[in-house]
Amino acid sequence: MNSHHPDTLLLMEYSAGNLSEPHALCLRLHLDHCAYCRSRVDTLDSLGAVMLEQQAAVPVNEGTFDSILARIDENPAPAGRPPQPVRSPLHKLLGADDLRTLPWKKQLPGVSVFDITELFPGQPDRVILQKLAAGGKAPTHTHRGTETTLVLQGAFADYQGVFNQWDFVVLDDSHVHKPVAVGNEDCISLSVLTAPLRLTGTFARLLNPFIR
Repeated sequence: MNSHHPDTLLLMEYSAGNLSEPHALCLRLHLDHCAYCRSRVDTLDSLGAVMLEQQAAVPVNEGTFDSILARIDENPAPAGRPPQPVRSPLHKLLGADDLRTLPWKKQLPGVSVFDITELFPGQPDRVILQKLAAGGKAPTHTHRGTETTLVLQGAFADYQGVFNQWDFVVLDDSHVHKPVAVGNEDCISLSVLTAPLRLTGTFARLLNPFIR
């Protein structure tokens, strides 16, 4: 079972169809492997339909909104439908089933990236696959904007704990961390960045102009 999930507000945005294509892809991949979050989205979809039907008769105010959030957080729906054994939308997008065969670009020792932003024309955010070699460490960094990350393979650890396959995390400029790949395989993740990250170590600050 996954340990790290998108928050309720993000699930609401997904249910309402308000997320950008890259962010929706990250969340969709998580949902395909997380029964807990699928059940919450199913609940949101149902509540949304009811609210649309009753919009004219029942005023929706801040109290109503808070009540919906509380109901979802405290009483999640049953596990719901199981994930279907179909090719993932990411693999369809990339045209590759094995992420290890992608043309990775080494950025730093133990850190490689594959930029797929061009696959999302018209989107303002940067979309990248990141690979931490087994046992490798990323430099200590924070974020100038937000970074939405989904673990696709392997696992990494930082001060917040261990993030395993299909775990989901959103970081911003309030977070400073140094991800370390744990286990015996490379850690591959999908990230959507609204702005470049910022290295914070003494020596690493010199590399900031080259990290994009």
